[in-house]
Amino acid sequence: MVVGPDEVTVTPRMVGGEADPGRRPSTGLQGSRIAWLVAVAAIVIVALLVLALQGGGSAATAPGAASPPPLGAGSAGVSTTTGTSDGASGASALTDPSGATGPTSPTGPTTEATVTRVVDGDTVIVDIGGRSFRLRYIGMDTPESVKPDTPVEPFAKDAAAANRRLVDGQPVILEQDVSETDQYDRLLRDVWVKRNGALVLVGFELVREGLANVTTYPPDVKYVDDLLAAQTQARAEGLGIWSTP
Repeated sequence: MVVGPDEVTVTPRMVGGEADPGRRPSTGLQGSRIAWLVAVAAIVIVALLVLALQGGGSAATAPGAASPPPLGAGSAGVSTTTGTSDGASGASALTDPSGATGPTSPTGPTTEATVTRVVDGDTVIVDIGGRSFRLRYIGMDTPESVKPDTPVEPFAKDAAAANRRLVDGQPVILEQDVSETDQYDRLLRDVWVKRNGALVLVGFELVREGLANVTTYPPDVKYVDDLLAAQTQARAEGLGIWSTP
């Protein structure tokens, strides 16, 4: 072949006995690959956005679903009331941390009776259906004034006088806790009397006035929380037996 002065002869390389035409840019294939990569990236971005939206909306309450309880609300079977629970201390009407107002009504088995005589601050004689019984208040103890071979203790007469003012000759409601009688065969009862149109727990009143201290003998401890609250207040105010060191 005759070559002109301005022409260059390119001799193909031989590869494996065949002529290698050389590498030419594959424009169509590269374009397809780029488009595929762009599509994959778009799919990944969309998937991430969907996941993000689902995660952010998971805290929302679905229509018709129950709303979660507010903070501090109790779940089923869990009591969140403050102060004294009814199971331990009956119907309570605590209006301040000291529990000055105490329980307001009996919640256990009751019997009607009449107080015929006040023995001392924590013991009375009651008539139940024509029968006479010696009865000891539950959960508290007053200074001794009639115990044999025992001198009259400070505030014993005050406690007996306060007890007399509350119940002597009065119809009362006797509430049983657990035990029927004590070791001296006295009835063990929480005694309620109506005062100014409302029922009051006699033992609580005596403790609140500082004329008795809380003394418990399990299992009869129904009103112990209320009695302790009353004692705390009386002691803080220096009433009765708490007025002297």
